[in-house]
Amino acid sequence: MAHHLAPEIPTRLLMWQRVREYAVPPSMIETATARRTVGDWAGACAAARIDVDLDLRAVRDRHGTDLLHRLRADLRRLAPDLLRWHMPRIAPDGRLRPGLTLCLARYPQPGSAPLQLVVRTPPAWADAGQRMSLALWEETGDGSPGRRPPSHPHPHPHPDRRFRLDLHRHLWDSGRCAELAWRCGAHGETCAPPGPSAPSGPSPGHDSWAVQRWAAEAELLLRAEGRTRGAFTVRLGARSRAVLELVAPDDSHVPTFRPLRETLPPQEIAALPVLPEAAARVLPDLELLRAGLIAPGRLHPLVAPALAAYGREPAAATASEPGDPHRVECRGEVHRIALRDGVLTAVDHDPAQLRREELLVAFGGPPLPCLRAIDAVHRSPEALPAVRERLGHGDVAGALAVVEGLLGPGAVLRDGPLRTELESAAARRIDHGLFRSGLVAEHPAAGTAGGGNGPGGKRGEPDRRPRIDRHTPGVIGFRHGRRNRPRICLIG
Repeated sequence: MAHHLAPEIPTRLLMWQRVREYAVPPSMIETATARRTVGDWAGACAAARIDVDLDLRAVRDRHGTDLLHRLRADLRRLAPDLLRWHMPRIAPDGRLRPGLTLCLARYPQPGSAPLQLVVRTPPAWADAGQRMSLALWEETGDGSPGRRPPSHPHPHPHPDRRFRLDLHRHLWDSGRCAELAWRCGAHGETCAPPGPSAPSGPSPGHDSWAVQRWAAEAELLLRAEGRTRGAFTVRLGARSRAVLELVAPDDSHVPTFRPLRETLPPQEIAALPVLPEAAARVLPDLELLRAGLIAPGRLHPLVAPALAAYGREPAAATASEPGDPHRVECRGEVHRIALRDGVLTAVDHDPAQLRREELLVAFGGPPLPCLRAIDAVHRSPEALPAVRERLGHGDVAGALAVVEGLLGPGAVLRDGPLRTELESAAARRIDHGLFRSGLVAEHPAAGTAGGGNGPGGKRGEPDRRPRIDRHTPGVIGFRHGRRNRPRICLIG
């Protein structure tokens, strides 16, 4: 009998599945929605871990009340938790794309460049907490950046043409969410880029290009640029892009696109309008629904009503392996481990016996199997991957809730992977604080080692962490030294 192998799930879909599980927790959505519905847009941003770098009084004084009213109306419609849900992310962990400035709305002004409402992500070295910031961007007529409200430096302060949501308000505007189904092409099929422009490298079928939507989205893009027809580009990879042309016999016909017939020099290609990433690819939620990797009820409440009819039921969860981690075979009997008075305890042992056994362990004796099981749960519990995912996406409260559910609120963490993860997450928040304060524009330890990325050194490998030496700032050296302190005993 032939074996039927299950189709392999693309890695990017597995990443997005984890993102939807951990990146925007239900508690954040609930709190941000409650504050937004009562008109507290700043409180909603705080609940979604978005720092507000806006001074509405300064906007009124500099640009007038008309622009202030338009800006305030957009802020009240902003669903910051929905914005976080749809923000661009990077593989393999699905964290926010670092160092990004993304345009949410543009406010044209007579005689000057339009003012832009932007959201920014910190650089990779300061992304602890996965926080974002909301600000205004003003560009002078010569293309140089004008006044910017944030006091801290940013590696890429200018809005990115590839990542922009001013043409996709349904991805952050609570009043436009009903447009999601037709804007993402939920009724159509995914397909690969045209043959002449097919990218090299990964299979284009797995990349899920929304080619059937390119013509309509390119028309919106060119209209925003003041044109109805013309050439545009689609970024297909790090070194590959398609140069296309939007054409139609006349205004009464639906426009379509085709590869540009003439060859343009690289400078002209770089100046062409770029189809935003949100328009070039299929919405990840739609891919997850079609693959059965997520149930409609697990989607964001502003996303689920628009897409519920386009998915299928997720596959049944795999049954867990037999065996209860809180039942341990100890001295020929099955003993229980449970929470008592806020602490994980071997409940089938007398407290006096446990104290004697812990004292013997402190002097080097072998611990009871129950004590070994408790020690293992404290150091590296089975839920450690879930804790790591929550910490990586900035959900510290959710990670601590998981730890307290396993070990109890009165537990004292012991040296091991769990404590290391929690200490590392807490220490990395210092980096974000340094970035927000404007004290440093790059990693404080960058450039201390040979080949670093400091102003006076050569650019080294981007993924290589700087060496800790006597030139390293004290706060960085202290945090790294705390991670490798010696262990004293098994129970402590």
